[in-house]
Amino acid sequence: MSKDIRIKRGLSLRLEGEAEKELVKAPRSKTYAIKPPDFHTVVPKMVVKEGAKLLAGDEIFYSKYTDEIRFTTPVSGVLKEIKRGDKRRILEVIIEADSQDAYREFGKMDASKADAKDVKERILESGCGAFIYQRPYDIVADPKDTPKAIFISAVTTAPLAADKGFIIKDKVEAFQEGINALKKLTPGKVHLSVDDSSAQYLKNIKGVELHHVNGAHPAGNVGVQIHKIDPINRGEKVWTVGVEDVAIIGNVFLTGEYHADRTIAVAGSEAKDRKYYQGTIGLNVADLIGLASDDVRIISGDVLTGTKLSNNQYVGFFENEVTLIPEGNNYRMFGWLPFTYNNIHSNSHTSLSWLFPNRKYKPTTNLNGEERALVVTGEMEEVLPMDIYPMQLIKACMAGDIEKMENLGIYEVAPEDFALVEYVNTSKIEIQEVIRLGLDLMITEVG
Repeated sequence: MSKDIRIKRGLSLRLEGEAEKELVKAPRSKTYAIKPPDFHTVVPKMVVKEGAKLLAGDEIFYSKYTDEIRFTTPVSGVLKEIKRGDKRRILEVIIEADSQDAYREFGKMDASKADAKDVKERILESGCGAFIYQRPYDIVADPKDTPKAIFISAVTTAPLAADKGFIIKDKVEAFQEGINALKKLTPGKVHLSVDDSSAQYLKNIKGVELHHVNGAHPAGNVGVQIHKIDPINRGEKVWTVGVEDVAIIGNVFLTGEYHADRTIAVAGSEAKDRKYYQGTIGLNVADLIGLASDDVRIISGDVLTGTKLSNNQYVGFFENEVTLIPEGNNYRMFGWLPFTYNNIHSNSHTSLSWLFPNRKYKPTTNLNGEERALVVTGEMEEVLPMDIYPMQLIKACMAGDIEKMENLGIYEVAPEDFALVEYVNTSKIEIQEVIRLGLDLMITEVG
């Protein structure tokens, strides 16, 4: 029987351009890429060189400071290029794909009957350790740690986000095997949160503590669920895994092969074919959506937390969504006047959008203002359903005050938890970046 969690604070943004519930096969890209910047704090050490022939599941690099964490290729082919940035930092590892994938054989294994040590080693050698993230700090989990619990969120609340129930509906068997494997990694519970969409497919999953979550965004954020179910204290660690990533892990045990399948919803007001595409991790965005014009912003992820892409770049490792919205490169005359432009959503009632709660809006990338001082308005607390003081924590992060950051709950948050705070905040400060820098300081100073 599931436990109900009702999130009362938050904000659900209704936007134009939701993807239709139709799944089609994505075109096969000529090249795929794994991007080390997707794995925060990981310093990659290459184990293969340009020109190397690879099978899907072959190791291409590992983490310099935690060499048990290995990263494997999602497709078979030839390592075409290692793109580097400043100070020779590796930005992309590009694989020229074969017309059809050939897989490295790991061997089948029954996760429910296998020894915990063997299960962990299989997850790591197949590259699936990259899917497991750690709280606090929101970084790739260290396999030497033992988490007190593992959390999986199958709840969809972000604007235009891919429906996790639709994503997992044909992968329930692999998902169950993934749960069987993850249970071996913790002495505690595996917590699975569902909403009405995902519950119909996952309500009979065994080996989990089921939570039915309702409420506005950010109810779907795993950090909010951890806060409500089993908060993190200093010295404790929990691990988190994405819904489709659990199925990928399970598939490694069922088939003995690393199938890096990724379901991607193409959404947004500027998207032409708003559908769900069955592709592979690291596919080229141009092969998925075509070439976008200069007045269209391509986002790998949702509009609140996603990353900007240009044509011919690659979809992020964890992303189930590509969003296309207009660039905000137009000037609005007298845009500072209240009630002048009522087709723009405003949480602070500076437009008449509050009179039309069911209207869908067409957002742009325009900030609608410049950066200004932080002032006490209470707007942040309205959209952050956690028992912390957001403005005080943000200021502590900006000041680098470690003691205050600890006391104000830095161990419980990730940048995505402050995405709505950033959206409603009239100061226009990049709050997610502030939180990320605060977490990085804690990693350096506290560990």
